[in-house]
Amino acid sequence: MNLSKAAIEITYMTVDDMEEVLSIERDSFPAPWSEGMFLQELYSTMSCNLVAKIEEKEGKKIAGYMNFWIAAGEAHLHNIAVRKDLRRTGVASKLVTEMIRLSCAKGAVWATLEVRRSNEGARNLYEKLGFVVRGIRPLYYSDPREDALIMWACLEECLKKIPHE
Repeated sequence: MNLSKAAIEITYMTVDDMEEVLSIERDSFPAPWSEGMFLQELYSTMSCNLVAKIEEKEGKKIAGYMNFWIAAGEAHLHNIAVRKDLRRTGVASKLVTEMIRLSCAKGAVWATLEVRRSNEGARNLYEKLGFVVRGIRPLYYSDPREDALIMWACLEECLKKIPHE
């Protein structure tokens, strides 16, 4: 399945989204965030929390979500996940693109994130949008233990890579 960019609606996450977000989180990670962790992000003034929604037979459903901070001129991606049945359909790309746009609008100049060394799909997406590997955090992830690649991007350069819709 390939979703059109227009079929994916990005909105700010609310407490009402929590059940679907937690379901995706638990299905995506061996050490998932707790509801308390998500709520802490929702109430943090530095945190931006987005959900991607698509229209399904039962109404609008959450396809994915992300949490990132904007502080001191930088955006830092903390968490992103997409429903298993909707991976590789453009949902993550649309979320990261919105993070770039919002971060620029709020005065951020740089963006950073950590990604598992083995997560080639995510690495390819970030590289396509202008992120480059700038370092390694040894054994950053647990379950399984794995290094994180530290990726950085100049947001102005990222904007140039985003197709205008």
